[in-house]
Amino acid sequence: MSYVQILIHAVIRTYRSEPTLPMDDNRKHLYRYVWGIINNKGGYLYRINSMSEHVHILFTMPATIALSDFMRDLKASSSKELKTAVGFEQFRSWGEGYAGLSYSLRDKDMLVNYIINQQEHHKKISFMDEYKAFIQEMGLGFDERDWLR
Repeated sequence: MSYVQILIHAVIRTYRSEPTLPMDDNRKHLYRYVWGIINNKGGYLYRINSMSEHVHILFTMPATIALSDFMRDLKASSSKELKTAVGFEQFRSWGEGYAGLSYSLRDKDMLVNYIINQQEHHKKISFMDEYKAFIQEMGLGFDERDWLR
């Protein structure tokens, strides 16, 4: 038997990072839907929160599934759902790709608090600056062209 515990902090953006996600109670539909996908794949959702142009998701997933496959399925399924959901009339699709960092379980509380406090956080820093920092934290270079996809 293999034992694996990897905590993933993923960020997905709306198409072209447009502000098309609701900031009212309708967003709970997105949260429940993402929880269902993660749960059905054998993962565990620790926290989810969103702003009008992006979503932060903190979760675990089975080691038998590649993160790229997991995120592809999550984005495709949720995109299809949101296009017909009440409150998401402005939503067109998710942007290309995603950002995902792996963490130790001992980082969980810090990450949960970060995700909970997104509304306060974004009073001080733009989403683009946050996303660039997230990409740089991964040791990768940010390509400005990706912002428009």
